[in-house]
Amino acid sequence: MKIILLGPPGAGKGTQAANIVKNYNIPHISTGDIFRKNIKEGTELGRKAKEYMDQGNLVPDELTCDLVASRLSEKDCESGFMLDGFPRNLFQAEYLDKFLSEKGIELDRVINIEVDPKLLVERACGRRICKTCGATYHIKFNPSKVEGICDVCNSELSQRPDDNEETVSNRIQVYISETKPLVEYYTEKGKIANIDGARDIDEVFGDIKNILS
Repeated sequence: MKIILLGPPGAGKGTQAANIVKNYNIPHISTGDIFRKNIKEGTELGRKAKEYMDQGNLVPDELTCDLVASRLSEKDCESGFMLDGFPRNLFQAEYLDKFLSEKGIELDRVINIEVDPKLLVERACGRRICKTCGATYHIKFNPSKVEGICDVCNSELSQRPDDNEETVSNRIQVYISETKPLVEYYTEKGKIANIDGARDIDEVFGDIKNILS
């Protein structure tokens, strides 16, 4: 199974990614993980990426693509993979198509989790995180038993500074503007599968399984 997973911040993409990886036994490949691994191992590509990141700059498309291509060439990707956070634009999508074509690999599906932006803002602004163990809650959808206290370790819950309406709304709009061309690109190729992510987690994953089967 060779798939791409798309979804805006707050759409539950992380949860569904974990479900897909567990159910289909394929590696979860994200650019963030690739950057960290290469930097930690001191690879040439990792050193180049670190130079940009240390300066607060985005890693250029060409270098990002090279890093992803290197990761996809590893043995554990032979039976499948799930790309998360890549491609981010048309340049990266076209690079990926060319790379897969040269390897004789066909992309199976692009899963696009869709959620109304208003609900995404509500989800993000109501999120609370345990300062000690990292457990996550939501004041409406998944509240702790005692308000402001973690069920797991009894530590104080807090809201991330960037989980405010203005910042979240901006984050979502940036994502939508960046991703729209990708959705159109994969729609034209007949690869896209749009999923309603506003529903229960199990219902969403049920749709994903039906599509992938």
